Amino acid sequence: MERETLKSRLGFILLSAGCAIGIGNVWKFPYIAGQGGGGAFVLFYLIFLVILGLPIMTMEFAVGRASRKSPVRAYQALEKPGQKWHIHGYFTLIGCYLLMMFYTTVAGWMLHYFYMTAAGKLAGLNAEQVAGKFTEMLASPATMTFWMVFVVVVGILVCAKGLQSGLERVTKGMMIALLLIMVVLAVNSLFMPGAKEGLSFFLVPDFTRMQEVGVVNTLVSAMNQAFFTLSLGIGAMSIFGSYIGKEHSLLGESVRIVVLDTFVAITAGLIIFPACFTYHVDQTSGPSLIFITLPNIFANMSMGRLWGSLFFLFMAFAAMSTVLAVFENIICCGMELTGCSRKKSSLVNLVLIILLSMPCVLGYNLWAWDGFAVFGGAVLDVEDFLVSNLFLPLGSLVYLLFCVTRYGWGWQNYKKEVNTGEGLKVQDWMRGYLTYVLPLIVVFIFAFGLYDKFLA
Repeated sequence: MERETLKSRLGFILLSAGCAIGIGNVWKFPYIAGQGGGGAFVLFYLIFLVILGLPIMTMEFAVGRASRKSPVRAYQALEKPGQKWHIHGYFTLIGCYLLMMFYTTVAGWMLHYFYMTAAGKLAGLNAEQVAGKFTEMLASPATMTFWMVFVVVVGILVCAKGLQSGLERVTKGMMIALLLIMVVLAVNSLFMPGAKEGLSFFLVPDFTRMQEVGVVNTLVSAMNQAFFTLSLGIGAMSIFGSYIGKEHSLLGESVRIVVLDTFVAITAGLIIFPACFTYHVDQTSGPSLIFITLPNIFANMSMGRLWGSLFFLFMAFAAMSTVLAVFENIICCGMELTGCSRKKSSLVNLVLIILLSMPCVLGYNLWAWDGFAVFGGAVLDVEDFLVSNLFLPLGSLVYLLFCVTRYGWGWQNYKKEVNTGEGLKVQDWMRGYLTYVLPLIVVFIFAFGLYDKFLA
């Protein structure tokens, strides 16, 4: 079967950026920045994005483009006879399924809140009643199942239509709409009374505040966020590398995607922090910032229904862009493993992903169990822990070692592939850092994540 390709370079950049731009950018980034002391956190986040995320992204793309295979088969095309790197290919597929087991539910939350805001169901409620709506949603398996199934069906239908006519066309439109909505929301936030204080907190590094929070804590959380924001380690980027031509170097393309991803994260902060300072709410309040704090703000501001609807529409687009990208990965792996058609792989995965997503939905109500408390309290937290603390860092380490050591694909092969085409090139002076320093940083992130969860 001839390999499908993307129609345009813009399609590749927006698809890859859409995969990287997820709920982590617009939900996690603002409150982690708030907890980490604002501007100082953002500064170190940007540094770590360049020295950590960017190089590993080029490696995933290089493995995909050189092999022209899905992540589950890519290593087999590139490894030397007798090597076992391809075992990681199966773990990338497991990681993608794990991610979708909870991501589909959270994407459903965004759509539910878009519907509630647009329909005026939050208008005129007091703070307690708005908070009650979130609790009400979590307690209702029927509501969450409906939205989760809606997300899966829409995602699978788009991917089943094909790479160019389905995934590429829909994602391009959705990403352009997402960026436009974000700019409109950010401009609106800049005219709020608390904009000056909010922007100062978010963008001006305050190292005194960083010391209060803890320098090590701020550095580690910035490192973690930079690493996890790009969805590296489970082949989610590798698949798009396999769909593109060799006209442009992969470092240059990766820089564009990282810039787009960062633009969304920073703009999310520009939307949220002025609102927090205007309405005197805690900007470090964690996940509840999105579902309790912000709906309260929208319920009490002029034209709040419009701004709230736009905000949750953009959140839904951010979530759906990742869902579509990972669905494509899963469907393509299914096609290559079984030899079946795109339609058949889509249909099987429609049923499979709905069934696999049910524990997350039921974990907030019928299957609630105190034993999950160590992870955060629910099935979602267990699944998130496995993806964020195991599959992403260890998967990234495997891609890294495969590309830079002589026991894998090797530096020369990686450099040749990543530098093919016009644009920025990987230089030989980077080899020492990529071979000896970067693997140690990834191991540190992995070890600290486990320590922080279980021993701290």
